[in-house]
Amino acid sequence: MSPTLQTALWISHPVLEVAVAATLYARKRHQTFPVFFTYLAAQVVMFCVQFPIQKLGSYSLYFYSYWTCTGITLALGFKVIYEIFVDVFRPYHALKDLGAVLFKWAGLVMLLAAVVIAAASPSSEQGSVIEAVMITQRGVRVIHCGLIMFLLVFSRHLGVSWKQNSCGIALGFGLYSAVELGSFALYSSGRESAATAATLVGFSYLLAAGVWLVYASFKTFPRVI
Repeated sequence: MSPTLQTALWISHPVLEVAVAATLYARKRHQTFPVFFTYLAAQVVMFCVQFPIQKLGSYSLYFYSYWTCTGITLALGFKVIYEIFVDVFRPYHALKDLGAVLFKWAGLVMLLAAVVIAAASPSSEQGSVIEAVMITQRGVRVIHCGLIMFLLVFSRHLGVSWKQNSCGIALGFGLYSAVELGSFALYSSGRESAATAATLVGFSYLLAAGVWLVYASFKTFPRVI
């Protein structure tokens, strides 16, 4: 892909994110999904920070800004998962309370695992902090995919309609996470280049944002129970 097309792909992300956020706000759904709304706003702000830095050609400044923004994105992404979980289990108070405890422990275990694995890999060229962020990133993506699988299997039993906004948010994250994990696996095995992997991930996020925009435009649908 040419640099011009890569830039166009990168710019298209915040454009769609603004459209999704504006639609959520217009339909007053930012009150139902405040974390997801914050995630979208943060992504736009981080683009406004990273894009000019990247164009300035300062590698070290872009490096640190990229990984800082990645860490913020992961934290918000994990909280979005919990927000979706709470919305899905809203009628089931006992399960919602149990899920809150499980999510807290899952986040703690994932963070500790990332720190321990990163500390045990001092020879990494990327540094222990970057290694920890990458491990956490893959963990969050796996949880995104797991959430989609859970909804696919149990949506009928829980009375969850796939026309609900929470399912649309989960579907977008699930598609993006699946492509990112697959691209990382292919890149690690040497079956595709870094540029190809980045392009696939970029297009998958574009698809995810498109899914969010479609669902944000839907009217609110009730549960099927």
